Amino acid sequence: MGGSVASRTQIVCLHEGERGRSIDPIFIRNLLKVLDPAWIRPWKGNNMIRTIPCAGGKDLIERMPTELLSCLKMGGDTTLMIWADLDNDMADGDELKAKFWTVAQKAGIAQEQFDQVVFVFAKDRIENWIEFLQTGTTDESKEGPRLKHDRPVADAAKSLAKKCLSGAAEPNLPPSLAWSCRNWHTLVERMKN
Repeated sequence: MGGSVASRTQIVCLHEGERGRSIDPIFIRNLLKVLDPAWIRPWKGNNMIRTIPCAGGKDLIERMPTELLSCLKMGGDTTLMIWADLDNDMADGDELKAKFWTVAQKAGIAQEQFDQVVFVFAKDRIENWIEFLQTGTTDESKEGPRLKHDRPVADAAKSLAKKCLSGAAEPNLPPSLAWSCRNWHTLVERMKN
Protein backbone atom coordinates (compact mmCIF):
# COMPACT_ATOMS: atom_id res chain seq x y z
CA MET A 1 0.00 0.00 0.00
CA GLY A 2 2.00 2.97 -1.21
CA GLY A 3 1.31 6.59 -1.68
CA SER A 4 -0.76 7.28 1.42
CA VAL A 5 0.62 10.28 3.26
CA ALA A 6 -1.15 11.62 6.33
CA SER A 7 -2.28 15.21 5.84
CA ARG A 8 0.11 16.62 8.45
CA THR A 9 3.13 14.47 7.55
CA GLN A 10 5.95 16.61 6.24
CA ILE A 11 8.80 14.12 5.94
CA VAL A 12 8.22 10.62 4.55
CA CYS A 13 11.10 8.19 5.05
CA LEU A 14 11.29 4.91 3.17
CA HIS A 15 13.78 2.58 4.81
CA GLU A 16 14.93 -1.02 4.74
CA GLY A 17 13.95 -3.37 7.55
CA GLU A 18 10.88 -4.95 9.07
CA ARG A 19 8.53 -2.96 11.27
CA GLY A 20 9.48 -3.49 14.90
CA ARG A 21 12.77 -5.20 14.04
CA SER A 22 14.76 -2.40 12.40
CA ILE A 23 16.67 0.30 14.25
CA ASP A 24 16.27 2.67 11.30
CA PRO A 25 13.02 4.39 12.48
CA ILE A 26 14.58 5.08 15.88
CA PHE A 27 17.67 6.59 14.29
CA ILE A 28 15.66 8.57 11.72
CA ARG A 29 13.16 10.06 14.20
CA ASN A 30 15.82 11.05 16.74
CA LEU A 31 18.07 12.56 14.10
CA LEU A 32 15.31 14.61 12.49
CA LYS A 33 13.84 15.72 15.81
CA VAL A 34 17.17 17.18 16.94
CA LEU A 35 17.88 18.67 13.50
CA ASP A 36 14.47 20.37 13.87
CA PRO A 37 14.11 21.40 10.21
CA ALA A 38 13.03 25.03 9.93
CA TRP A 39 10.29 24.26 7.41
CA ILE A 40 8.45 22.05 9.91
CA ARG A 41 6.62 24.55 12.07
CA PRO A 42 5.23 23.98 14.54
CA TRP A 43 6.59 20.53 15.38
CA LYS A 44 3.41 18.61 16.18
CA GLY A 45 4.81 15.32 17.42
CA ASN A 46 5.78 12.12 15.68
CA ASN A 47 3.17 12.38 12.96
CA MET A 48 5.36 14.98 11.23
CA ILE A 49 7.70 12.14 10.21
CA ARG A 50 6.34 8.97 8.67
CA THR A 51 8.69 6.00 8.42
CA ILE A 52 7.73 3.27 5.97
CA PRO A 53 9.57 -0.06 6.24
CA CYS A 54 10.40 -1.89 3.01
CA ALA A 55 11.29 -5.56 2.64
CA GLY A 56 14.71 -4.76 1.22
CA GLY A 57 16.56 -2.69 -1.32
CA LYS A 58 14.57 -3.94 -4.32
CA ASP A 59 11.24 -3.16 -2.62
CA LEU A 60 12.55 0.25 -1.59
CA ILE A 61 13.57 1.11 -5.16
CA GLU A 62 10.23 -0.06 -6.56
CA ARG A 63 8.16 1.91 -4.01
CA MET A 64 10.03 5.19 -4.38
CA PRO A 65 8.15 6.56 -7.46
CA THR A 66 4.71 6.01 -5.89
CA GLU A 67 5.76 7.62 -2.61
CA LEU A 68 7.41 10.53 -4.43
CA LEU A 69 4.27 11.23 -6.46
CA SER A 70 2.23 11.08 -3.25
CA CYS A 71 4.55 13.61 -1.56
CA LEU A 72 4.39 15.90 -4.59
CA LYS A 73 0.59 15.66 -4.59
CA MET A 74 0.55 16.74 -0.93
CA GLY A 75 2.33 19.90 -1.99
CA GLY A 76 3.90 22.35 0.39
CA ASP A 77 7.14 21.22 1.86
CA THR A 78 6.45 17.49 2.05
CA THR A 79 9.81 15.77 1.61
CA LEU A 80 10.67 12.20 0.66
CA MET A 81 13.81 10.71 2.17
CA ILE A 82 15.19 7.34 1.07
CA TRP A 83 17.24 5.52 3.72
CA ALA A 84 19.02 2.49 2.28
CA ASP A 85 21.97 0.23 2.90
CA LEU A 86 24.78 0.75 0.42
CA ASP A 87 25.83 -2.85 -0.05
CA ASN A 88 29.35 -3.92 -0.94
CA ASP A 89 28.45 -4.42 -4.60
CA MET A 90 27.97 -0.63 -4.89
CA ALA A 91 30.98 1.67 -5.21
CA ASP A 92 29.21 4.73 -3.77
CA GLY A 93 25.91 6.48 -3.23
CA ASP A 94 25.78 7.82 -6.78
CA GLU A 95 25.71 4.27 -8.17
CA LEU A 96 22.73 3.30 -5.99
CA LYS A 97 20.99 6.61 -6.69
CA ALA A 98 21.27 5.81 -10.42
CA LYS A 99 19.27 2.61 -9.83
CA PHE A 100 16.51 4.68 -8.23
CA TRP A 101 16.61 7.11 -11.17
CA THR A 102 16.19 4.28 -13.71
CA VAL A 103 13.01 3.07 -11.98
CA ALA A 104 11.75 6.63 -11.47
CA GLN A 105 12.13 7.41 -15.19
CA LYS A 106 10.12 4.31 -16.11
CA ALA A 107 7.35 5.59 -13.80
CA GLY A 108 7.29 8.96 -15.56
CA ILE A 109 9.13 10.92 -12.85
CA ALA A 110 10.84 14.05 -14.22
CA GLN A 111 14.43 14.91 -13.27
CA GLU A 112 13.22 18.03 -11.40
CA GLN A 113 10.88 15.88 -9.30
CA PHE A 114 13.53 13.23 -8.66
CA ASP A 115 16.02 15.87 -7.54
CA GLN A 116 13.70 16.73 -4.62
CA VAL A 117 14.31 13.34 -2.98
CA VAL A 118 16.88 13.23 -0.17
CA PHE A 119 18.97 10.05 -0.38
CA VAL A 120 20.67 8.72 2.73
CA PHE A 121 22.79 5.63 2.08
CA ALA A 122 24.75 3.96 4.86
CA LYS A 123 27.56 1.60 3.90
CA ASP A 124 27.37 -1.24 4.87
CA ARG A 125 24.56 -0.53 7.34
CA ILE A 126 23.42 2.28 9.62
CA GLU A 127 25.16 0.35 12.41
CA ASN A 128 28.47 1.44 10.84
CA TRP A 129 27.54 5.07 11.37
CA ILE A 130 26.53 4.34 14.94
CA GLU A 131 29.85 2.60 15.54
CA PHE A 132 31.63 5.67 14.14
CA LEU A 133 29.58 8.04 16.29
CA GLN A 134 30.30 5.97 19.40
CA THR A 135 33.99 5.21 18.82
CA GLY A 136 35.26 7.64 16.18
CA THR A 137 36.03 4.83 13.72
CA THR A 138 34.32 2.23 11.55
CA ASP A 139 35.20 -0.04 8.64
CA GLU A 140 32.55 0.42 5.96
CA SER A 141 33.81 -2.66 4.12
CA LYS A 142 32.12 -4.88 6.71
CA GLU A 143 28.90 -4.80 8.69
CA GLY A 144 28.93 -2.74 11.87
CA PRO A 145 27.99 -4.51 15.12
CA ARG A 146 24.27 -5.24 15.52
CA LEU A 147 22.46 -3.27 18.20
CA LYS A 148 19.72 -4.75 20.36
CA HIS A 149 18.77 -1.71 22.44
CA ASP A 150 17.19 1.57 21.38
CA ARG A 151 19.16 3.94 23.65
CA PRO A 152 22.55 3.70 21.86
CA VAL A 153 20.76 4.16 18.51
CA ALA A 154 18.93 7.27 19.75
CA ASP A 155 22.09 8.67 21.36
CA ALA A 156 24.10 8.18 18.15
CA ALA A 157 21.40 9.89 16.07
CA LYS A 158 21.33 12.85 18.46
CA SER A 159 25.14 13.03 18.35
CA LEU A 160 25.08 13.11 14.55
CA ALA A 161 22.42 15.84 14.55
CA LYS A 162 24.50 17.98 16.91
CA LYS A 163 27.58 17.55 14.68
CA CYS A 164 25.49 18.52 11.67
CA LEU A 165 24.02 21.58 13.38
CA SER A 166 27.42 22.79 14.61
CA GLY A 167 28.57 23.27 11.04
CA ALA A 168 32.09 22.29 12.08
CA ALA A 169 34.12 20.35 9.54
CA GLU A 170 34.22 16.62 10.23
CA PRO A 171 37.23 15.40 8.24
CA ASN A 172 37.04 11.77 9.34
CA LEU A 173 33.42 10.99 8.46
CA PRO A 174 32.89 7.62 6.80
CA PRO A 175 32.47 8.25 3.05
CA SER A 176 28.80 7.18 2.95
CA LEU A 177 27.97 9.45 5.88
CA ALA A 178 29.74 12.42 4.26
CA TRP A 179 27.83 11.74 1.00
CA SER A 180 24.49 11.57 2.85
CA CYS A 181 25.22 14.73 4.85
CA ARG A 182 25.81 16.64 1.62
CA ASN A 183 22.35 15.53 0.44
CA TRP A 184 20.77 16.77 3.68
CA HIS A 185 22.54 20.14 3.39
CA THR A 186 21.28 20.46 -0.21
CA LEU A 187 17.72 20.00 1.08
CA VAL A 188 18.23 22.60 3.83
CA GLU A 189 19.49 25.12 1.29
CA ARG A 190 16.59 24.38 -1.08
CA MET A 191 14.07 24.91 1.72
CA LYS A 192 15.56 28.33 2.53
CA ASN A 193 14.62 29.58 -0.95
